[in-house]
Amino acid sequence: MLSLQEISDRMEIQQLMVTYSSAIDQRAWDRLDQVFTPDAWIDYRAMGGIDGPYPKVKAWLGPAMQGFPTYYHMIANTDITLEGDRARARTVCFNPMEVPLPTGGSQVMFLGLWYADEFVRTPKGWRISRRVEESGFQHNVPAHIRASAS
Repeated sequence: MLSLQEISDRMEIQQLMVTYSSAIDQRAWDRLDQVFTPDAWIDYRAMGGIDGPYPKVKAWLGPAMQGFPTYYHMIANTDITLEGDRARARTVCFNPMEVPLPTGGSQVMFLGLWYADEFVRTPKGWRISRRVEESGFQHNVPAHIRASAS
């Protein structure tokens, strides 16, 4: 049976995942400061992004996401392992994204991925200290996006 502390920890980590997704989807980049530790390491390379320390990746996100007029991150199935003031989790994400086409118009590509995260309890609550995206699938990715990812 889970203790009240374990239930609370799990709920806080799940809410942290929602806060991350909402911040990205609302382009509220500064809200990510409530999600990551200042020294977090983030690796978005599996889905065509960059890797590096949190401040570098945060600065990259706004300009990188401008190329996508609409998108959302639907997360589920967060498998959490608690280890005192540290935790690990793997969360599935479904991410459709509208992509403008060079010839006009747009299309929607569908991305499936997992977030493999490490968390640490801080005085301000749980924070992600390490995030690695793992690719699941990519469907309907326009040729100009595939070419730039090569």
